[in-house]
Amino acid sequence: MVVELISVGTEILLGNIVNTNAAYLSEQCAGLGLSCYYQDVVGDNEERLSETIRLALSRADILLISGGLGPTQDDLTKEAAAKVFGKNLYLHEDSKAAIQSYFEKRGLEITDNNWKQAMVPEGCIVLDNPNGTAPGIIMAENGKHVVLMPGPPGEMIPMFETSVMPYLSALQSCVIYSKTVKMCGVGESKVETMVTDLIEKQTNPTIATYAKTGEVHLRVTARAEDEKAAKKLVKPVVQELKSRFGDYIYTTEEGVTLEKAVVDLLTAYGMTASTVESCTGGMLAARLINVPGVSDVFKSGYVTYSNKSKRKLLGIRKNTLLKHGAVSEEIAREMAKSAAFLAKTDVCVSTTGIAGPDGGTDKKPVGLVYIACNVRGHITVKEYRFSGNRAKIRDNTVSAALALTRKCILQYDSDVALDRKEK
Repeated sequence: MVVELISVGTEILLGNIVNTNAAYLSEQCAGLGLSCYYQDVVGDNEERLSETIRLALSRADILLISGGLGPTQDDLTKEAAAKVFGKNLYLHEDSKAAIQSYFEKRGLEITDNNWKQAMVPEGCIVLDNPNGTAPGIIMAENGKHVVLMPGPPGEMIPMFETSVMPYLSALQSCVIYSKTVKMCGVGESKVETMVTDLIEKQTNPTIATYAKTGEVHLRVTARAEDEKAAKKLVKPVVQELKSRFGDYIYTTEEGVTLEKAVVDLLTAYGMTASTVESCTGGMLAARLINVPGVSDVFKSGYVTYSNKSKRKLLGIRKNTLLKHGAVSEEIAREMAKSAAFLAKTDVCVSTTGIAGPDGGTDKKPVGLVYIACNVRGHITVKEYRFSGNRAKIRDNTVSAALALTRKCILQYDSDVALDRKEK
């Protein structure tokens, strides 16, 4: 089946917010085996929205529309969709009760315009929204399915996963099963080259490549009469990918992030960790601290942004800074060595670089970054040349630091095991 995404909101057109809903829904639809050929963004205008819906219905079986279900006058998605289907709106008592309960629990006053959200098209399926006030709506007629969801991701995503995904799955004549192989430390072009033969001859299952910041994901998707049969088709392809990419693969579990993989590795090897950051300013520590249970392994995070803080907190010598500069292999190494000693941790990762937009030179351009990983005295330093704006360089640095940490821990464990064998 063919799906089309429509994101509603003038604020998206103006660039005031990033359209993360479309990115999320695209990925989910791919996992469900739905083909998406068009994505639309339309402002808060009933006439243009109605026209967009009509056009989308002419070329797709399913429309997923997010946004424009709120209480204000410019929230017109429901009205436009009802108009296209020739349906009247009526007051849905259960939705009205849910809205009233939502406000009462929070001790908030209900203004009359909020009851607009409880008006729904005749004959629709109403979807509960425990995370907000606007219910979701499904309208189906003549083999066409239009799903209306609230715009805020904190409301849209839970509604999609709880109510919309099961509905879409039931529309499929077969079961779709996907497995994601997540990799770090290897570029997208190299990954694609290494799986070109598999992609060229693919039928069922299929392989799709997704580039993330500092990562590459391969999603293997199969269609079958039931989940067991689909899993059976996916398994040998995943095994082949594991054979080809080895330790580049950090997980095949959808819910495991790179930072969680690092924390799990530290936990498995009984290691503690610390970070010391310059150009990333605490972003690396923040990524690690996002992982539940990280307090068992993560001990300290230092931000030594200035040369003065590097000298005062880490004890790095002034002469070393003057000779090599703050952005250098030598300083990255010293940072990882000193911070590991201060925090008394098994692992310490340091970052130092030029994030820009100023500060670069011919010898040390914007995007130059050094990352060091100290695993029980074994220090590895790598130089990176990132491109993009300041935010992108810093994001890439954090992902590279996590990837290097994982690699160094695995290498240390391998070296220790080899030493024991030789003895």
